[in-house]
Amino acid sequence: MDNKHYISTKELDLKTLYSIVSDNLQLELSNEVKDKITNCRTYLNEKLKSQDLPIYGINTGFGSLYNVKITKENLTKLQENLMMSHACGTGEEVPQPIVRLMLLLKIQSLSYGHSGVQLQTVERLVDFYNFGIYPKIFTQGSLGASGDLAPLAHLALPLIGKGEVFYKGKLYSGEAILKELNWEPITMQSKEGLALLNGTQFMSAYGIYLLFESYKLSYFADLIGSISLDAFDGRIEPFNELVHLVRPHNGQLKTAERIREFLEGSELIQQEKIHVQDPYSFRCMPQVHGASKDTLSFVEKTFITEINSVTDNPNIFSQEDEIISGGNFHGQPLALALDYLKIAMAELGNISERRVFQLVSGLRGLPAFLVDSPGLNSGFMIPQYTAASIVSANKQLAAPASIDSIVSSNGQEDHVSMGANAATQAYRLIDNVKRVLAIELFNASQALCLRAPLKSSGFLERFLNVYRTEVPFVAFDRELYKDIDNSIVFLNNLQVDSNELF
Repeated sequence: MDNKHYISTKELDLKTLYSIVSDNLQLELSNEVKDKITNCRTYLNEKLKSQDLPIYGINTGFGSLYNVKITKENLTKLQENLMMSHACGTGEEVPQPIVRLMLLLKIQSLSYGHSGVQLQTVERLVDFYNFGIYPKIFTQGSLGASGDLAPLAHLALPLIGKGEVFYKGKLYSGEAILKELNWEPITMQSKEGLALLNGTQFMSAYGIYLLFESYKLSYFADLIGSISLDAFDGRIEPFNELVHLVRPHNGQLKTAERIREFLEGSELIQQEKIHVQDPYSFRCMPQVHGASKDTLSFVEKTFITEINSVTDNPNIFSQEDEIISGGNFHGQPLALALDYLKIAMAELGNISERRVFQLVSGLRGLPAFLVDSPGLNSGFMIPQYTAASIVSANKQLAAPASIDSIVSSNGQEDHVSMGANAATQAYRLIDNVKRVLAIELFNASQALCLRAPLKSSGFLERFLNVYRTEVPFVAFDRELYKDIDNSIVFLNNLQVDSNELF
């Protein structure tokens, strides 16, 4: 099997991206892409030779300094100064899986031949990706409007022997890593620094990574919600396809179908019920989980459009003999999508915590707090507190970042998206949702044990048998934080076929 993905003009979709990442494919530029990059660079060189007019970012300053003309002998220095001066990130380090995606998405955007970069610059980025060289990038510093300037400056600095990178678990200076691999620094040509720094690859990489995570958590929410429903002695009728065909939202239909499949053959779900209805957190899983699924579809569409686009400035159109300064770097579409993603995923945590609350409330024949001798034992009282605390924090994180804007660059850049803040908020929020679902799984597994000898479906029983090797039944009070941690690790390590996710 060819362990390579060829960068081409063919549109990347989410499943392809997931395969590149999960199968650890190496990157290689197609001949088509090499020609496009080379032809664009040749056109730009000829243009600069044949005219002396100011072209923004190519022979002028940047931002509010757009009217300062730069002499030809200083064009390389201009680009290097841009890269160094804009590397102003601070805060936590960007996780390496996201840095890896940033490299991939920057390579893809430069491959369309509208950015004016040298072929060797893109090839060096490919080398960084393939060798596992990850620039040290920080989470704070981007306004999500002039491109992700600060994070992308940190991404680009090692090309010229500046900045810092991680390689094989060690931190190197940009100069040291080039010496380690016997590579020469790239000499930046006109426009190249701006092509590297302009763009939305920080927001986009977060968005793609979080879509991977969100689709997994959507699956886990259905799976764990099914276990909770059975443990609560819930009813299957609300998941009948007839109910959902008369309100056929795609996500709603998908959720109901999944839950029916998960519970097929369950003794518990088939037994006669005394109660006529279940609380909304159980009965309305198709409607609530489904709405989040439909949101994921919208967010996916936005990000797939973005990563298959040219997002630096100015754009070079060699065949049309045009160099046009525009605003494709502005992250507003991504900022809105990330805010929407935050809200949708926070709701999966909200409804999960409500199911936890119901399970520990001493209802439907379950003991209070899911433990024998409640009073002497507190049992599962406080995991619900923990889930409630996390859910509350997520409500704060879900406040939209995109409604804010602060003027920058001396007024030239007077409206920004704040999409980078939305991205880092979404990262924390979605990690929180995983923790809430892990707590629900801990509770649901305990509650289902208390229903013995009746059993759930064969699928869910097999799943829980594996889970209980990591998180066993709680017979009496113990240090539950260890169980919660083990439940989180269990979900982190759980592999789901991509056909089930996308």
